[in-house]
Amino acid sequence: MNVRLLGTSAGGGFPQWNCNCLGCWGARCNPDQWKPRTQSSIAVSADGKNWVLINASPDILTQIRLWPQARSDNGIRGSRISAIILVDAQIDHAAGLLMLREGERLQLYSTAAVRDDVTDALGIIPVLEKYCGVTWSEILDNGSFEIPDIGPLCFRAIYIDGKAPPYARFRDNERRGNNIALVLEDTGFKSRLFYAPGIAQLNGRLLTDMSQCDCVLVDGTFWTDDELIRLDIKQKRGSEMGHLALSGNGGLIESLSRLPNSRRILVHINNTNPILNERSPERRLLDNAGIETGYDGMEIKL
Repeated sequence: MNVRLLGTSAGGGFPQWNCNCLGCWGARCNPDQWKPRTQSSIAVSADGKNWVLINASPDILTQIRLWPQARSDNGIRGSRISAIILVDAQIDHAAGLLMLREGERLQLYSTAAVRDDVTDALGIIPVLEKYCGVTWSEILDNGSFEIPDIGPLCFRAIYIDGKAPPYARFRDNERRGNNIALVLEDTGFKSRLFYAPGIAQLNGRLLTDMSQCDCVLVDGTFWTDDELIRLDIKQKRGSEMGHLALSGNGGLIESLSRLPNSRRILVHINNTNPILNERSPERRLLDNAGIETGYDGMEIKL
């Protein structure tokens, strides 16, 4: 299985266009120490030729320019992106669909809740129907599915707790399927990947699934739950936004330490998170724990 991290930042990117926090300032002035990042998305392939895009960030065109495997050599126009999976309906995961409108009909996979949000509230699907068109397939809880033309990859979705986007009709009334994690298996090589860029809480079921995977790509949004409050950016905790903090009792670092046999990589990292400073004590703590900080263009072979 081939995996490419196209973007590893949370919404807004790093540096965020209007932010002068320490991290964003560092990314502008010292990019060797504070590596810039685009918004969260990955791509997976069994053969390195035909790819599935998981989330389509607003930065997708920049990501594709730096990802030559996405372009087809056949004909004047073409793409090796066979399908797109959305794990949620957040703008930083779905708005990039509009940037793909010049291509062929999009093969889109999501839960019914996510489809409703990007169709009715965000309006992306109706717009795309006027351009390339969309063929939608529903993702069910604990349901396995395959995607044509990408070889021996099998996908399984896990409905997880999380928040719908602020624009969503059901933001304050949680619907099943607002957020999913994915388990991908290459049935030829028997390798497994776990992917969840948004985790509100970890339970035994998720930990069991993670422990059975060779590589785990998980939510690294915030270092502390009160990060935005302490920086006087927003009066909201990370948990209110659907993200479990990395540090502290019950944090993701504690849980990831129980997975010594899996490669553990953080994605969807907010611009305020001190781990983006490659010389920070928080980054050293992760390094010492064997937990990697994902970066744009990172390639993984399983």
